[in-house]
Amino acid sequence: MARHVEWADAVTPSADGDRRVVRALAACGGTIALAMLALAVVDARHRPIVFVSWALLAGTAYLVALDFLGRLRDGGTQGLALCLVLAAVWRVPLLVAPPRLSTDVYRYVWDGRLQRLGEDPYRLVPDDPAVAHLHTPVTRQLNNGWVPTIYPPGAELFFRAVTAVGESARVMKGALVLCDGLVVLVVLRLLAVAGLSPWWVLAYAWNPLVALEGAGNGHVDVLGTLAVATAAWAVVRKRRTVAALAFAFAVGVKLLPIVLAPLLWRRIRVRDALAGAALLAALYLPFVHEGVIPLGSLRAYLAEWRFNGPLFVALAPRASPSTLAGVAALAGIAVAAWARGRFSDDPAAWAWPVAVTLALAPSVYPWYLLWLTPFLFAPLTRPLAVWTVAIVPTYVALHLENVHGTLGVPWWLVTAEYGAVVGTMAVTFRARVRLQEPSARLGTLAERDG
Repeated sequence: MARHVEWADAVTPSADGDRRVVRALAACGGTIALAMLALAVVDARHRPIVFVSWALLAGTAYLVALDFLGRLRDGGTQGLALCLVLAAVWRVPLLVAPPRLSTDVYRYVWDGRLQRLGEDPYRLVPDDPAVAHLHTPVTRQLNNGWVPTIYPPGAELFFRAVTAVGESARVMKGALVLCDGLVVLVVLRLLAVAGLSPWWVLAYAWNPLVALEGAGNGHVDVLGTLAVATAAWAVVRKRRTVAALAFAFAVGVKLLPIVLAPLLWRRIRVRDALAGAALLAALYLPFVHEGVIPLGSLRAYLAEWRFNGPLFVALAPRASPSTLAGVAALAGIAVAAWARGRFSDDPAAWAWPVAVTLALAPSVYPWYLLWLTPFLFAPLTRPLAVWTVAIVPTYVALHLENVHGTLGVPWWLVTAEYGAVVGTMAVTFRARVRLQEPSARLGTLAERDG
């Protein structure tokens, strides 16, 4: 308790209410830190109950912290700096530990290594005996070696750049942690434009999923998240060319954010759109072979991968996987178009279209939700913040895979996950925005700032 008091005193808030809120936030931060340190050493494959317990403790503390952030008026910059340092500290053990929840980072190293050897990751299959001599002890740990890469060229060029520094999971994770830090800076700029308290950056920095999937598992979605957040900031600041280029690069990292295209309608000029298209073409051009745009194992992914996607499973008997994937994309685009007209100034407009698309996707892995995390300071995204917490227990599927040989999430866990999101949606949209939470109208305030 003394430690929490010192933290609060360092902030010197003007009101007793703010002092109490900062103490409460300190308690939440300490709880998250303790849980994250535990998660850095707990293997969900062998100790699923322990893993879920710590994950839910961290997630609960995070959601409580969001509630307290809504009550904070003036917490001071010194206290915020300490909170961000704490977030950096709990990322360190996750960074130095090997990835425990996913082996995707080894595929990244393989793809980057292939490019530096003059090979094409869209054409070579890792399990092919003919390419066995290209492997290293690191790349032999990759998963799904029976298919070529699925990642778009923006991600591929990132892999190439990072492996030029070092061909290891730790180096790749380190590069993505740097991207994670840059997201924090961009979110701070978004908050400044909106005239909101910079303390709301903790909605991103303290999110347990961000640390697990960035520093812990090293997922490239962090890079795409940085690009999308930059595009959102650039739109608000009327940096039209930057917005177009950032959005194009985000699509070059993963195809998912393409559903956000309507948010750029009439916010960028034709020449900006052409610049974005030119960047995307430049990313793809080195990998085009005989006039064919590289898609890698995308078709195999749609046909074979199923994880935590109950709506897709329910609709699967009625349409092909490709058709349902198209429906998911169109749903996201429709939500983005609606949001563009109804609450385009709210950062929630950048999160909900992606969330709707993911809800209809064949697979909803925890790291897919990273694309939502820069915008969780908006009141209307509170259900999505709950989703980032409720999805982490699905990692018990790794334990079930060890036991039964198949990767899948129990129906009761899927029900609990999506039920928590739906329940929070009902509460959020009934109450709308609480009086003590900040307005998140970015565009109007940006115009006022000139």
